[in-house]
Amino acid sequence: MHNKVQEFNEYRSKMNDKILDSDNKIIKRIFNLDTNAFKEGHLPVKTKELLGLVASAVLRCDDCVQYHLEASYKLGVTKDEMMETMSIANLIGGTIMIPHLRRAVEYWEALEQQDI
Repeated sequence: MHNKVQEFNEYRSKMNDKILDSDNKIIKRIFNLDTNAFKEGHLPVKTKELLGLVASAVLRCDDCVQYHLEASYKLGVTKDEMMETMSIANLIGGTIMIPHLRRAVEYWEALEQQDI
């Protein structure tokens, strides 16, 4: 499972570099807005990442879920906190979220099995 996390991060990094190399001003601004939205502010970064996790899960974006799971894990979110967060996402998103919850739990286990 370690490769799952490494493969995701390598692919994401490679493709982000290609996208940003296109030098598209709008895309660069969107990336910058995303980066700045998750910085410390009135809400702690940990809270923002968990909010991002819920939103990403409800929108059923597995790449985004993986990104926010990893960021949350690095911030010290526990498995119980992650599961509680995902329970809210499942409540809001409905049963169609269950396959995404499976993949989220699988990715969390991959995070737990490696040193980040």
